[in-house]
Amino acid sequence: MHEIKEPDWKVLRRLHPLALERFCERVLAEVEQVIENKSGSAHERYLNIYGILGRRDRDIACLFNDLKRPRGLTMVAGIRSEGLLTEEEFSGLSPEARSIIKMLLSDN
Repeated sequence: MHEIKEPDWKVLRRLHPLALERFCERVLAEVEQVIENKSGSAHERYLNIYGILGRRDRDIACLFNDLKRPRGLTMVAGIRSEGLLTEEEFSGLSPEARSIIKMLLSDN
């Protein structure tokens, strides 16, 4: 597997907290929808929120934990696949890194 090059690593380290914030905003919006939907009981809404947080906690761990260079390109691919990077942010990576990431995403 390819290791992320230093300039791309610097981009990832800058984008990582931005993508994490976007992910968390998305999860909080999901929870907010459940809270605002008064069709079920409070307990049903609680269980729904509990399920969302459990699933999303696993997602956040896969996408954002263990920020290390050997995982860099795979991490960017996962973040990209979740739509957490803008085109402008993605274009800040080297052509080589973008090519590898596109290849990784096409395998899924």
